[in-house]
Parts: sequence; structure tokens; C-alpha cells
Amino acid sequence: MTRIHPTALVDPAAELESSVSVGPYTVIGPHVKVGPGTTIGAHCVIEGRTTIGRDNRIFQFNSIGAVPQDKKYAGEPTELRIGDRNTIREFCTFNLGVPGAGGITTVGDDNWIMAYTHIAHDCHVANHTTLANNTTLAGHVHLADWVTVGGLTGIHQFVSVGAHAMIGFASAVSQDVPPFMLVDGNPLQVRGLNQVGLKRRGFSAERIAAVKQMHKLLYRQGHTLDVARIEIQAMSASRPEAAADVELMSRFLAQSTRGIAR
Repeated sequence: MTRIHPTALVDPAAELESSVSVGPYTVIGPHVKVGPGTTIGAHCVIEGRTTIGRDNRIFQFNSIGAVPQDKKYAGEPTELRIGDRNTIREFCTFNLGVPGAGGITTVGDDNWIMAYTHIAHDCHVANHTTLANNTTLAGHVHLADWVTVGGLTGIHQFVSVGAHAMIGFASAVSQDVPPFMLVDGNPLQVRGLNQVGLKRRGFSAERIAAVKQMHKLLYRQGHTLDVARIEIQAMSASRPEAAADVELMSRFLAQSTRGIAR
């Protein structure tokens, strides 16, 4: 049977799979759904139209699914969706979406989310990310797979961070961060590529060399962004082993709306 501490308040309409564990003094609202194997610690509040997948570990003192911090929100039935196998440490706040922007905040699978992280309305956090203590995501932020964010970092609304990028400690991120890059500071600066992270994820020497070339075209040759994009796109023919990485970068640059960190 579902293991619910006797002091927890779980609405009868909430849908908790039979192997879910709920700690003392936690409150779970009527529209919440929680998948198998998920554990929820003490003193959490999980509310709103929130769906949580399987095998998540949610530590004590979290606020999950609260209404967005947006003055335009008027109680519409928006959502928060959390995937599988995430670790969510203490004092995190994840908000519902707002109408007009999709109305859904999402967190994918296998993320490591440390204490005091804030994920605002309509953010989309993909898979395998690491968000260190006091990471703050404003509304509509997109984090792609394998992004790492250092502690005490704030990310401006509508910013996108590309796959495998790493943001250093106490950074202010107000422009899009291309895939594979290593950035930090306030104002933000590109320091190089996330070479250590790429090696840890099994990137071959050939793929890392292609990423180095893309970094050089973007940041070391004095090119305009349009010229750099054209030259990066042309790399697919000369570096077929990294064609997927080149396509990832090309697509990110083409879709950037806030301009890239340079």
C-alpha cells in the first residue's frame, strides 16, 4: 500500500501509485498525480495540476506546483509535469505555467536539482541536468540535455541554454548560451568549451575537435554571427563524424531569440 505518514494531508482525489512514500506533515492537493517508486519527504506542499513520474526523490521542505509568480495569472488550469528519476533537494520551488505560453512547466528525467532552486512558470528543463544550490530560472527559460548550472546563478526570462553547456558559479545569464560552451561571470563571458563534460559523456577526440572548431568560428575569428553560422553549417561535409553536433549548434543559433553570449 502507499506509505503515507499519518500526519500528511493527502486529498482523496489525488492519484498516488501504491509504492509512493509521503513524509510527515506533507500536503498534497486534489489534482496531483505521482508515479511508482517516488518518495516525498516531510513538510512538502505539492499542489496544482502537477504530474510527477516514477522513482523521483523529493526531499523535505519543497513547494511543487504552486501558482506562478505572474500578475497576469488568474487561476487558469495550467500544469507542471515532472518526469522520472529526478533528485529534488530541499527548499525548491517549481511553479505552474501561465496561459498564452503553453501553460506547462516541464522537468524531464534524471535531473540533479539542488537546494533552493527556483523553476518559474513555463520553464522547460530537459534531461540529465545539474542545477546547483540557488539556481534561479525566470519564466520561459529552456535548458537542454546535460546542462550544468553553478550555484547562485540567475537566468533571465526567455533565455535558452544549449545541450552540454556549463554555466559557472554566481553568473548572470541574460543571453542564450550555445551548446557545448563554458561560460561564467557578471557580465557573462564565454571562457571556452565544456571539454571536461564532453569527455565524461564519451565524446570522441574527433567530435571534441569539431566543437573546438565551432567555438573558434564563433569567438576567435572575429566573424559576425551570420558568417560564423554559415561556416559552421559547412562543417557537416568536412566532419561527418560530428554532423549531429554541427546540426545541434546550427539549429540553436538559428532559433536564438535573445542573441548569444559572446
